[in-house]
Amino acid sequence: MCRLFGLSASPRRVRATFWLLEAPDSLAEQSRREPDGTGLGVFAEDGTPQVDKQPLAAYQDRQFVQEAKERESATFVAHIRYASTGGLDPRNTHPFEQRGRLFAHNGVIGDLPTLEAELGDYRDLVAGDTDSERFFALVTKHTDEHGGDVGAGIAAAARWVADTLPVYAINLVLATATDLWALRYPDTHDLFVLQRAAGGPHGDRHLEHASTAGRIRARSGALSDHPSVVVASERMDEDPDWRELRPGELLHVDGRLDVTRRVVLDHPPRHLLTLDQLGAHAAASQAGA
Repeated sequence: MCRLFGLSASPRRVRATFWLLEAPDSLAEQSRREPDGTGLGVFAEDGTPQVDKQPLAAYQDRQFVQEAKERESATFVAHIRYASTGGLDPRNTHPFEQRGRLFAHNGVIGDLPTLEAELGDYRDLVAGDTDSERFFALVTKHTDEHGGDVGAGIAAAARWVADTLPVYAINLVLATATDLWALRYPDTHDLFVLQRAAGGPHGDRHLEHASTAGRIRARSGALSDHPSVVVASERMDEDPDWRELRPGELLHVDGRLDVTRRVVLDHPPRHLLTLDQLGAHAAASQAGA
């Protein structure tokens, strides 16, 4: 399945290095499906989103994404894509940018014509073919309708989809230059949060996070003396403070690293898709990485 990673050290800008596609180190890893794309999103000092993303269609692409990427930002979003809808194209590779925000998603939403009809003029924000980018446009629409309240926009968009469309999962990370949000819905895929103290559990260590699937690795020496909040599809180190988001729970990390968590969807989707109901390609994208 797709891998989500979000990091906030807000309001401090920190340097972090990412490896978005480490080479598999065992035959077991090599037997797994290869990703279809990688992306890393950060923000410049003036708040402008900067996205570095690459669909993976050739060996040269994999060489590119295995290289270390050092970036400076207060918030970071990284994503490994296993395609469920949309071809191998930069337009379909996460994270997406709309209205100065970055968004990455893991899951499947069905009946895209109905979703597009609901978007109205916000359909113009969509450049690619994915359900993810269309859902992001719906979040943007509802955020505008709620006076710029991103959390309210995420909650309203997710409720509409849950009550209207076939859903397998909606796990997401959304970031601005200062804030970070994450939603897990329903309980199909895991999503974890770590409120990391400066230096981690030992008090003097830099951040060193690595996916057990050998896909995402992140390192930041600056976080040896500064707190941070991390959101990820899996626990990425041995820190005992990782906590799983509850189904329907929306997490918000504000510009001072204050964390709020609330359940915004307390019921399952009206039409919950099973893995068997997905097409072969979509099912493969959700079953494992």
